[in-house]
Amino acid sequence: MTANSRCAAAEPPGLETQRREIESLLRECELRAGDGWYVMERRWYEQWKEFVETGDQNSSSFPGQIDNTELFEDLDSFHLKERLVENEDFVLVPAEAWRRLLDWYGAVDGQPALERKVVDLPSTLKVEVYPVEIFLCLHSNMENVITALFSRTDSIHSIQRAMCDAFMVPPGSECRLWMKSSDSSCERLRNVHVSVLEACLNSAMTVIMETRNADGTWPSSRPQIMRNSVEEQDSYRGQPGVCGLTNLGNTCFMNSALQCLSNTPPLTEYFLQSSYLEELNFNNPLGMKGEIAEAYADVTKQMWSGRHYSVVPRVFKTKVGHFASQFLGYQQHDSQELLSFLLDGLHEDLNRVKNKEYIELRDAEGRPDQEVAEEAWRNHRRRNDSAIVDTFHGLFKSTLVCPECHKVSVTFDPFCYLSVPLPVSKERVMEVFFVSLDPYAKPAQHRVVVPKTGTVFDLCSALSEMTNVPPTQMVVADVFNHRFYKIYTCDEGLKNCVCEQQQEQQVLLALYLRERSHYRDYGSGSTSYGTSLFGHPLLLRVPQRSCSREELYQMFLLRLARYVRPPNPSEELEEEEDEDEEEEELYKTNGVSDEEQEDGEKAGPSRARPCGDASASCQSDEAPTAEPRPDANHTQPSLDDGDTEPENQLEPVCGAGEEKDKQEEACSPSQPANEHPAKRKACRKRRRSLFTIQAVNSNGTTEREGGGGGERPQPYVAIDWDPEMKKRFYNENEAEKYMKHGSMEVPQQQTTVQLQECIELFTTVETLEEENPWYCPVCKKHQLATKKLDLWSLPEVLIIHLKRFSYTKFTREKLDSIVKFPLRDLDFSGCLLRKSPPNGEPPSRYDLIAVSNHYGGLRDGHYTSHARNKDNAQWYYFDDSKVTYAREDQIVTNAAYVLFYHRQDQVRRPTQPPPPSDDITSSKDDHAEPGASSYVTMETD
Repeated sequence: MTANSRCAAAEPPGLETQRREIESLLRECELRAGDGWYVMERRWYEQWKEFVETGDQNSSSFPGQIDNTELFEDLDSFHLKERLVENEDFVLVPAEAWRRLLDWYGAVDGQPALERKVVDLPSTLKVEVYPVEIFLCLHSNMENVITALFSRTDSIHSIQRAMCDAFMVPPGSECRLWMKSSDSSCERLRNVHVSVLEACLNSAMTVIMETRNADGTWPSSRPQIMRNSVEEQDSYRGQPGVCGLTNLGNTCFMNSALQCLSNTPPLTEYFLQSSYLEELNFNNPLGMKGEIAEAYADVTKQMWSGRHYSVVPRVFKTKVGHFASQFLGYQQHDSQELLSFLLDGLHEDLNRVKNKEYIELRDAEGRPDQEVAEEAWRNHRRRNDSAIVDTFHGLFKSTLVCPECHKVSVTFDPFCYLSVPLPVSKERVMEVFFVSLDPYAKPAQHRVVVPKTGTVFDLCSALSEMTNVPPTQMVVADVFNHRFYKIYTCDEGLKNCVCEQQQEQQVLLALYLRERSHYRDYGSGSTSYGTSLFGHPLLLRVPQRSCSREELYQMFLLRLARYVRPPNPSEELEEEEDEDEEEEELYKTNGVSDEEQEDGEKAGPSRARPCGDASASCQSDEAPTAEPRPDANHTQPSLDDGDTEPENQLEPVCGAGEEKDKQEEACSPSQPANEHPAKRKACRKRRRSLFTIQAVNSNGTTEREGGGGGERPQPYVAIDWDPEMKKRFYNENEAEKYMKHGSMEVPQQQTTVQLQECIELFTTVETLEEENPWYCPVCKKHQLATKKLDLWSLPEVLIIHLKRFSYTKFTREKLDSIVKFPLRDLDFSGCLLRKSPPNGEPPSRYDLIAVSNHYGGLRDGHYTSHARNKDNAQWYYFDDSKVTYAREDQIVTNAAYVLFYHRQDQVRRPTQPPPPSDDITSSKDDHAEPGASSYVTMETD
């Protein structure tokens, strides 16, 4: 305010009246936070006091116009001098006293009124003589700096308003402020409702304001979050919402969840209209200081700007990992788990309830359902009130019944999504490889049906029907990375699961194939050769009686006869040198030497176990096409001990005499290739061996495995190949060949269920598990009560989570059943417990708007999504950064995992015509901006 001149001042009252009025105001006016007081030069004020006390209207002590010249550093900026002292340099008068003096005497032309606010500082109230002097500028033009004074009690929002006015920012522009201190570091001023004092803004600091770009990005972060060049982004115009999300490395689960939420109209419109800005809750201890909501808003506005082919959600991923450590790093996760975290985080960040009151929940105690439900919903809204609750929260009724006293407990609980079970089959389909003991028979791939909670014996029995090999002569193994991951036996508790006792006890050997390196390993002082595993390991039985090295060699050579070529007579090999005693000792560790004959009980896998897990570990999610790949999928059961017909199978269990005959028929390495080894006489001449034999542990190394007694460990043996010998005599192509049994040609019948069946299962009575009992208030103890859930009220947007991942004590699997869900008119009228809704109650019919898909199995997989654009009603398929049109008949698949339904009375009418059917939208990875190549190279899981 600029004072008027003396001539313009009103005619003052008498001097005594002036004195009484001003003294009364000074005496009665107290300091109150937010009130305005005025700074006056002490010399002028003292002269006025003398004038009204001793003089008259014509006295020479007349003070003249109010003049604060002595308080200013200069008369250009009118900055106050530093370190002015109250009652020595200036006095403070309340606003009303200042207005009266100004009316009576006026002020020197051009001098501003020095109004100062009363501030409530810790433990004191005082007039803020020196307000905070802040430099203001725009991010787009940081050279144009203006200076402004703000009280420490002013809000950051008042600074933003002042900057919008000073820099003529268009109305409706979304802005954000940054605080820059003297050390050039910048910090976001997130909460615009806090004061300058609370934000720690001090004089000489700079506040920078930026406005959101048309493409949804912020100027300060554009280099980090944009994937396309500035020129292309500015020129590209696409359908808003039809935008891919770059895979940052196993983040397809996040992209799928974001695409579904992005195509939820009420939530997207809430963010696009910036309604969230006024509801950010920065002080909620259950929230994330508004950061998750802001990060989600940034992604949403970029995706719906219509100026991006795809967006890199790196900032959002970082925020999620910061507040939820389970999502740190780049491991694969579950899209439904992320949705659960994100909806809860958005709710707490946007909760309109700033101070949650304690509410004691009451049981129904026989009251009508309507009354109890309304009370529960009121209590929920008293603590939880946000756009998320408005859109996604419903109410279901929970009924618990005690099995002893029959106490009935009824409560009504809110929900954000429905997790509905799928009908579970009691059987499962497994793909296994059958490896016969006939050395010339290729492995055969079979598809069998076994009980889900069955045992290894059930698997063997099912396979026995296809192979005519008794299940008791089979051994089941899980192969991974050229090793036996586990060797199973049938459950000892099962009837008729007794291995036949043979005439001569035998040992089950696990045989590994290793290749020696060309050079010895001298790194640890050892002079042995380094080795690496290759090929498929084998199982075979050998007599527990003494086996010489030559006998083992012939047995192994016979077992490998299909893909190991013996030398021709013309291929002279060097004579073998005598082996030292150390190598001979290695054979003694296999449990087949003379010295260890007394330890000759049958060796095998440690103990049998129920085979829910065992059988599951044999399953293959991907059938090989050209060559067997059991080691690549942890999935090859090696079913050894084959057929009983001697002309087709090598008998797994032999008498002593029969075994001796076979030993004598085995030929040395120099036998002709076209002559069956069983028809040749034994060759006594010792030549250089194709491989050497070494006792190893279960990992295929020669290090001893620790053991504290008990059962004898499974014996493992490796045959070590010299690289040159392996190259000449080992046929890798032949070793990898396999056959497909007829069962593989029979198409698998796909299980199909209706979504309504899943919802009915959700509302079926169940008994609580022992790990989660209910405390009965009547019995005064925990009980395995029966529980029933019923739907009471449904939200505007209903999320249905299909529980495809099944975890029990015996099995872990993904259910690939096709769930038939309607794209339109999903009717819940038959499922809602409340049959007579009040007038005006929304209908119970829903239309599908989005689907999160999961492809693959338990250990790995890939997430995509289908979604319906709210503006043109077209369905799109989102696969990370790639986006294509989708037909409605492509949406219902066995990959559907999370379904989003919108209530029909709230479904948006299309505002645009549908696009041409032959148009395809996809990401353009070849237009990445410089420096963004690391984003592009991490797009696949």
